[in-house]
Amino acid sequence: MATTEEAPTRRRYPWPIEFYRSAVGKKWVMALTGIALLGFVVAHMIGNLKVYFGPEDFNHYGEALRDLGGDLVPRTSLLWALRIGLLGAALLHVHAAYSLTYTNWKARGGRYRQRDYVAVTYASRSMRFTGTVVLFFIVFHLADLTWGTAPVAPDEFFRGDVYANLVASFERLPVAILYIVANLALGVHIYHGTWSLFQSLGYSHPRFNRWRKGLAAGLTAAIVLVNLSFPIAVQVGILEI
Repeated sequence: MATTEEAPTRRRYPWPIEFYRSAVGKKWVMALTGIALLGFVVAHMIGNLKVYFGPEDFNHYGEALRDLGGDLVPRTSLLWALRIGLLGAALLHVHAAYSLTYTNWKARGGRYRQRDYVAVTYASRSMRFTGTVVLFFIVFHLADLTWGTAPVAPDEFFRGDVYANLVASFERLPVAILYIVANLALGVHIYHGTWSLFQSLGYSHPRFNRWRKGLAAGLTAAIVLVNLSFPIAVQVGILEI
């Protein structure tokens, strides 16, 4: 008498992990972490505008970040908590993006069909490329202006003098060009990410398409134009030591 083998039971994980393992869960994680990272980019951009008020105001802004929480918590502890949270959001964002890309590629049998290539926009196709550029740029940006390990000479970095470090960095033409290129890539990434995150969260309706497009374009333009102004202002002599 023939017997049938029972299919192995898949191990069940806690609900958050099970949800993340699904395609819908990964899209939600990508959207929510994208919102968190976008919020940081906007806040960082607004704070950096204080550079136009002069060295004293800009350096005071840098010190204020280290003193977040005042006397309630140890110095820099809240800043480090924010950094760790942003790092976690970035890692989840990258992992979810990679997992979704691999799943889609595997579902197509490891091939990219021509109709898939035509159906998507240039921004969508370039998300992997721009995301990689932005990731490597963040590492350089931290080494350049936070850790002080990227300047040409060690004596070019003055810990605590945020204004002088920024100007000294952008006075180097290759670095200024790198920042401009990286922020253009960031703009492409933000535009498509802002547009698509509403769809990932289930908020998609033809009535809102114009609003979504306007929000994506407005945010992208504001972030890119302000960020590009910093290296350009140093190169033309508006900001100087």
